[in-house]
Amino acid sequence: MDQSLIEKVYSTDDFEEKGHALINLFSKHLQNTISSEKERVIQWSNPEVELSYWKDFLANKDPKAFFEEVLKRTTHTHHPKYVGHQVAAPAPITVLTGALSSLLNNGMAVYEMGMSPTAMERIVTDKLAEKIGYDSQSRGILTSGGTLANLTALLAARKAKVLHDVWNEGHSQPLGIMVSEQAHYCVDRAAKIMGLGNKGIIKLPVRDNFAMDVDRLEEYYGKAMSQGIHVFAIVGSAPATATGAYDNLEAIGNFAQKHNLWFHVDGAHGGAAIFSEKYMHLLNGIEKSDSVVIDGHKMMLMPTITTALVFKDGSDSHSTFSQKADYLLIDTEEEDWYNGGKRTFECTKSMMSLHWFIILKMYGEEVFDSYLTRQYDLAREFASFLTNETDFELAVEPMSNILCFRWIKPGENLAAINSINESIRQKLLDKGEFYLVQTKLKGVHYLRTSLMNPFTTMDHLKELAHQIRSIGKNHVKTIN
Repeated sequence: MDQSLIEKVYSTDDFEEKGHALINLFSKHLQNTISSEKERVIQWSNPEVELSYWKDFLANKDPKAFFEEVLKRTTHTHHPKYVGHQVAAPAPITVLTGALSSLLNNGMAVYEMGMSPTAMERIVTDKLAEKIGYDSQSRGILTSGGTLANLTALLAARKAKVLHDVWNEGHSQPLGIMVSEQAHYCVDRAAKIMGLGNKGIIKLPVRDNFAMDVDRLEEYYGKAMSQGIHVFAIVGSAPATATGAYDNLEAIGNFAQKHNLWFHVDGAHGGAAIFSEKYMHLLNGIEKSDSVVIDGHKMMLMPTITTALVFKDGSDSHSTFSQKADYLLIDTEEEDWYNGGKRTFECTKSMMSLHWFIILKMYGEEVFDSYLTRQYDLAREFASFLTNETDFELAVEPMSNILCFRWIKPGENLAAINSINESIRQKLLDKGEFYLVQTKLKGVHYLRTSLMNPFTTMDHLKELAHQIRSIGKNHVKTIN
């Protein structure tokens, strides 16, 4: 073994030199994106071109260029013209908590492998439970993303509401959950992982605002039961990912109580509205739920990937995964909230509670109110602007910071307008000055903005609309 090579890997002098240089590079990047906007949001590259570039870099390029090249060739969420996917422009302090987590590398399956972050996790999830409206019996966990959190919640629901021990003995009857047809695809994925199949996913139609049609809950529940499906849970979206529409949690909660169903709220994107004085009404009824998911890396200024799953009854979080790992987990009579491996899929997870805790400590929960309220307000202002423009059309009035709209040309048919808007989005991507995404709703192609960046203004959005209009008009000229 070449010990000198190992010593080189762990050289503190080399680390200090590179660390100082990297912080300077990061600071310059933030200045160039947030303040001066010197950099483009994205420098779009074909996948095969990008693969070729990094193969060549690994074989031939100077490693000193690595960090700078990554910055050049990735999407810049801190840029005010980033209006794309639902990930935050993370608070710079979380770059440092992320570095601390990577340095210490405590896996957190058991208490001694994450003592401080485990205590912080309890404090953070207790705070979330309080804001949701749960009492002191609530408990929560942090886990790696909304997909995993939603699956964990539905497993807890099955454990609590299905008398047969599916976890240990397997299925003995058809099981089902109820959910909006506009719910995030991870709910479908979770149901199928659990073996429910297509029949076990009872999808409720939506109203014109793309929120669940709660007037049809009894109809769909009765139909499923008549088919021999034991419905054990219902999921409310807060909001739906594509449209930003919040389901009526009050009505869903009342329905769940009537039929003894587990009520789960997928608040991955918009559950953070519990901190907003102006918009917390969107979550009316959330206190009736049995579990709630909220992503820190969406509307709470944190890096990917960190998600809170909070249970009304803390015992549900402990009973979901009942299995022995004697070398790690010792059975105890008291509530050992501090052994996370008993309550999550993850036997190893990062020290993600550091992000939540430091933001609360340094800026207080008011920062979540200020940020979310600003972004939701901005979406409404942008919607109002587009409504007054004759060549733009909204899919629906926004309930969150997500807005779906399209450029229209009178006289063109739906297929043509869909094609034009698809082309507009690709040309914007190629240009790299703005980054937005797209979606299809009831066969109509819409451009979609998620206003995640706290420095995006109406001036930026008006410029975006101008560029969309210009590309659309040029496209029509070309095809005509």
